[in-house]
Amino acid sequence: MNKSVFSGLLIFLHLFIFGQEEGPLPCATDLMHQQLLDEYPNLQAPIYEASQRLEEFTETFLPNQQRNGDPYIIPVVFHVIHNFGPENISDEQIYDAIEQVNIQMRKKNADTVAIVSQFRDIAADTEIEIRLAQLDPDGNCTSGITRHVSGLTMIGDHSVKDIVQWPPDKYLNIYVCNQAASLAGHAMLPGAADTVPEWDGIVMQHSYVGTIGTSNDFRRTVVTHEIGHYLNLQHIWGGNNVPNYFYLPVAQPENCDHDDGVEDTPLTIGWQSCDLNGTSCGSLDNVQNYMDYAYCALMFTDGQKERMHACLNSPIANRNNLWTEENLIATGVKDYTPTLCEARVSASKQVVCVGESISFSDISFHGVNSRTWTFEGATISSSTDSVVVVTFNEVGLFSVSLEVSDGTDIKSVSLDDFIKVIPEKGTQAGMSEDFESVSVFNSRWVVEHPSRPLNWEIADVGFQSNRSLKLANNNSERGANYTFYNLPVDASDLTSFELQFDVAFARNAPTNSDFLRIEVSTDCGDSWTIRRNISSSDLSAVGVLDNTEDWAPTSDEDWKRFNVTNISSNFLTENLMVRFYFNSNNGNNFYIDNIMMGPPGSLSTVNEMVYNELVLYPNPNTGSFTLKGLEPGSNYQLKVLDVLGKLVHEGSFKAQGSAEIMHLNGLPQGVYMFEIANEKLTHRTKVIIRH
Repeated sequence: MNKSVFSGLLIFLHLFIFGQEEGPLPCATDLMHQQLLDEYPNLQAPIYEASQRLEEFTETFLPNQQRNGDPYIIPVVFHVIHNFGPENISDEQIYDAIEQVNIQMRKKNADTVAIVSQFRDIAADTEIEIRLAQLDPDGNCTSGITRHVSGLTMIGDHSVKDIVQWPPDKYLNIYVCNQAASLAGHAMLPGAADTVPEWDGIVMQHSYVGTIGTSNDFRRTVVTHEIGHYLNLQHIWGGNNVPNYFYLPVAQPENCDHDDGVEDTPLTIGWQSCDLNGTSCGSLDNVQNYMDYAYCALMFTDGQKERMHACLNSPIANRNNLWTEENLIATGVKDYTPTLCEARVSASKQVVCVGESISFSDISFHGVNSRTWTFEGATISSSTDSVVVVTFNEVGLFSVSLEVSDGTDIKSVSLDDFIKVIPEKGTQAGMSEDFESVSVFNSRWVVEHPSRPLNWEIADVGFQSNRSLKLANNNSERGANYTFYNLPVDASDLTSFELQFDVAFARNAPTNSDFLRIEVSTDCGDSWTIRRNISSSDLSAVGVLDNTEDWAPTSDEDWKRFNVTNISSNFLTENLMVRFYFNSNNGNNFYIDNIMMGPPGSLSTVNEMVYNELVLYPNPNTGSFTLKGLEPGSNYQLKVLDVLGKLVHEGSFKAQGSAEIMHLNGLPQGVYMFEIANEKLTHRTKVIIRH
């Protein structure tokens, strides 16, 4: 079969897709390629020239290669780009992916016995392995896994490589994302990587990494497939010399006219199903090849092995430096004795209801042989295992610490207020929040991932009030998600339930696609059901801005009110939670105020004094009023402040029932701030006294 030199125009980006078992992932590679060519037309010539040099080297290298049988070792680093979602895969899933790659590359998978007899003799041990780096570019100890919070995980194109990239002449950089440009994974051929080294590496959708965690056994070959591209293998049906269309689609009849540059792989149109008797171009197809789409891959051929070895010996994209003894030593892959350098903890979750359990894992590195866990407010079965299951039986914030040893050195980590335990069920049938008090917000709500640098914050502007909740969305990354939800309310005795809130938002451009999603949960946030999606255009009352400077509402006309009424009876339980999920996509700042939830008749006006089911009435009053919604038997502290913030009254009482009559007739006429607090919550509300 003739070998071809592929045009630089056609391999410039070269994203390679793998389909899911329910069908191929959508291919947007031609569009991405065209956009990049429009932006960087000057790169076409050098990419073509680098690719041509690699082809010429391959032609001369193959007949003369000599190797003593030692495998080529490639140091690898996994960069997990996540937004606290499922893409933040475990270390164990990454270890599994590495094991799968090495099994497949070295032809150690037991099912090679199932290779079709016609190809069994050319099924190759490629003599290529990947190993997690043990030293980072600065020579410091590393686990070979880095984690970075970024909304770009929802995109997964080349932009994720701007977040982090270890020198590509020393490491194979593999990026794990929520999305991989709408693909299962993508990589660049060496010719393009040589010209644009800052884009070198592989991007994987998390659910195609390994066989465990978010992936499965069916998808175990996808990382191997992408490494094949990284080492200059085309798809088995060939690359591309189709003018103005850089990606050659699979399963097209005209693919019989193209080739993959490998002598012993038969012409084929490419398969998306495992037809082992397929003869698409007149001879038996090698459907079980890792570079096909059939998802029953078991082999590389001898010819593919030789082509990858040629790539590893060529200076194109510096692949020839990866496996040198000097680089293996520099990356800690060879002649390095790992030492204990960091104590590190992972947890299955950080927010639980009372009585629920969390699985904690010791992911310290390296050489740990003993450990001691310490948990506040928890019951544990063991304090020395690498994985412990911990049950929390008290409401509150709790710290976690871990001390590890390798027999010589000791390392420790302490995570303050790491676990938040919330009530298992609500005590009242609704709640209201106007964000006039920071302490009220913090005690009634859960902000997911509070440690991230940009998050929800109290702003000194509101709708018919002085404060609201703000997200500085104008400074957020595209694709980032920001969420918060209430502590459980008891809606079990209700027949209907409604949510009401006010929003202020501005768009920077008509194309902004930010959205707000309202979700509900009845299982302590383990799962959420969408009740309403509100688009960018619907959220905004002010349209599109003339500039992209930070925006804030300046009048009541800048706000819009929304109601959610489809919270059906199956959600009306004793532990109903409502989540506000905002997705950022280049819009300006976002504000939310006056959240009220409960029976529809209780949501009258934004000025109604209802705070987490604590009702103060009448308001205005003469100094005598009723507090309703108290927790019987609970001790309360009452403080009253005047308009200047001066404390004018302080007292305490024990609630005998759910309602108490209060008498403060000695207060002069005016506006006051009442603060009522027990050991769980603090409530603040404005009260007008008139004599």
